[in-house]
Amino acid sequence: MSTIDKRRVVITGMGALTPCGNDMRTTWESLLAGRGGITRITKFDTTGYSVQIAGEIKDFDPLQWLDRKEVHRLDPVVHYAVAAADMALEDSGLDPNAEDKDMFGAIIGTGIGGIIEFEQQHTRYLKRGPMKISPFFIPKLMANAASGQLAIRYGIRGVNYCTVSACASSGHAVGLAMRSIQLGEADIILAGGAEAAMTPLGISGFQVMTALSTRNDEPERASRPFDRDRDGFVMSEGSAIMVLEELERAKKRGARIYAELVGFGMSADGHHVTSPDPEGRGAVMCMRRAIEHAGHKLEDVDYINAHGTSTPHNDLAETRAVKTLFGERVDGIPVSSSKSMLGHMLGAGGAIEAMVTALSIREGKIHRTLNLENLEEEFTLDYVPEGTRDADINLAISNSFGFGGHNTCIAVAKYVE
Repeated sequence: MSTIDKRRVVITGMGALTPCGNDMRTTWESLLAGRGGITRITKFDTTGYSVQIAGEIKDFDPLQWLDRKEVHRLDPVVHYAVAAADMALEDSGLDPNAEDKDMFGAIIGTGIGGIIEFEQQHTRYLKRGPMKISPFFIPKLMANAASGQLAIRYGIRGVNYCTVSACASSGHAVGLAMRSIQLGEADIILAGGAEAAMTPLGISGFQVMTALSTRNDEPERASRPFDRDRDGFVMSEGSAIMVLEELERAKKRGARIYAELVGFGMSADGHHVTSPDPEGRGAVMCMRRAIEHAGHKLEDVDYINAHGTSTPHNDLAETRAVKTLFGERVDGIPVSSSKSMLGHMLGAGGAIEAMVTALSIREGKIHRTLNLENLEEEFTLDYVPEGTRDADINLAISNSFGFGGHNTCIAVAKYVE
């Protein structure tokens, strides 16, 4: 048995801020109820924008988690990450101060980082000149600000960095955190992602690419993965962070175990900066690698939490990839998209969806793909359109694919002694 197979990794804590709820339990219950979190944008005036809808975080007060000085010195993307990390640690029952800080880590992904600070300081520069820029400008906008702040907050001295691979960012964070624990580099890692790009520039950038849905009159029906009438993804914000822990120490302290992380695969399309490989070859490779890394066979997979963005190209490529990999058995595998209700949390998407996958396994429930009303001829998978479904899931995979052709897949299993 290789070293990488000797240490098992389990999820013992979850924390999240999403458009569907300001904690993981509320988010999960919203998904099971088929309640989406997409609304009209309230953070800025969208007059003149072709896109006026998004998945905003609602009723969030950073002062619940940080003091006023910290709020001022940190970008909202870090506010979100701190809140999610605090919730995850509380959920896990761990006291950071009582842990071996050398074996405690944090890997937090983001696709864009502190864009709010970037926009504000650029405006300040234009109005007041170069010497009036805030001294916190660089520390607030840097992509690694969240992972660094968590290390400072909890005294972390172990593995600590940021993954940046667009919408696969937190998929990489979770998968690489799992590998670090398997390899003995850490015993505990806070792993996940954060995003706060709901800004005029952020929305404008995606809308001119025609990547976003313009179904402004029906926000709740705009994100429609795999549906014939899908017209783009719905941009969202938030954070999702979990506590990953080496199994034996988790058992020794009597931790609640949600599920076990057993495999991770990653690949590149090498095709186009924004469009996936039309046949999903990179997606096939990363799914296969995750299942093989887990020591399982294709026939062991009971559920797929799809990347499922609601864009014309991604949904077709992912459908083709799943068909190619699983062949004749594909008809027996439920495939659903959390983005149909959450929208696309960009760099935080992979983490929230891995957590949803773990809860699906633990509670034996698969949420629906909302707004799936009409299928194209090639879309023949079981997308779970009818509502939440009871299911006995022993092994599931969660896909995340990002601009640049970055692909990740996380294999999650029911915890068995």
